[in-house]
Amino acid sequence: MSNASASGFNTEFDTGAIMGGLYGDGIIARKGAFTKEWVARLKEDIETLFAEARARPGGALERGPARYYVEVHPERIRGFVELVTHPWVTAVCRAVLGPDYKVVEAGFDIPFPGAMHQPWHRDFAAPEATLVGRRLNSLAFNITTVDVTEEIGPFEIAPGTQWDDLAGGDPMFPDKALYPRYEARAQRKLPQVGDISARSALTIHRGTANRSQLSRPVFVLGVDAPDARNAEKHDLQVTQGYWDSLPEEVRAHLTCRVVGSLEDIYQAHTIEGLRMGLTPDQA
Repeated sequence: MSNASASGFNTEFDTGAIMGGLYGDGIIARKGAFTKEWVARLKEDIETLFAEARARPGGALERGPARYYVEVHPERIRGFVELVTHPWVTAVCRAVLGPDYKVVEAGFDIPFPGAMHQPWHRDFAAPEATLVGRRLNSLAFNITTVDVTEEIGPFEIAPGTQWDDLAGGDPMFPDKALYPRYEARAQRKLPQVGDISARSALTIHRGTANRSQLSRPVFVLGVDAPDARNAEKHDLQVTQGYWDSLPEEVRAHLTCRVVGSLEDIYQAHTIEGLRMGLTPDQA
């Protein structure tokens, strides 16, 4: 039985609660969205793709010491279709971004042992749609592939700060004079295997120091409303055979190039300010 209403919205999830969470705190989550077996396959794919990326120039971006980001081809992720068609994912996208939302980014972030605190930041400058129109036109979904603990360098976020206007300074990195505001609001997220979150990448956040002996791979799915421009920073590619195999509901929401064979990705969304990192004392 379908949970979709006549308007196309998934009635299993409350639109008001979704919008309230993302327009309020700037982050929401769904516990146990995926099985441990599904996440284990995702982790295997990430490890394979990271090894390949590190073996070629420009394949893995540094986002601080012992912390890397890699953009990937959807068809190299065995569970990609299950991810983008998950009822919670599609309900969140429709509620916040509208029925014509577009998947524009697929990648992963890995803080290894020794990764430092990142400075407080947002992932890109706030667009006019948010600063003036007070509307969110993009979302980032994160899926942890390990159970997160305090020692493994959890993600930290300052709820409600997606609306902060950083005019007069760096559009992505707030002045240190604002740090007490973020520290007073800070929440460390400790997701477990199977959980997924959705957030505005404009909400001020940072990765924290990884004091464990384990890495913390996190898959990232970026989604835009029709007026957003984040696709320009990424290079989603699929082969013709993979494109033809995709369900129509996936093709309708995927912004990508259809290519004869997959090309190496040199991801354009660098965040230079994250390369340095901070020691815990500096943070």
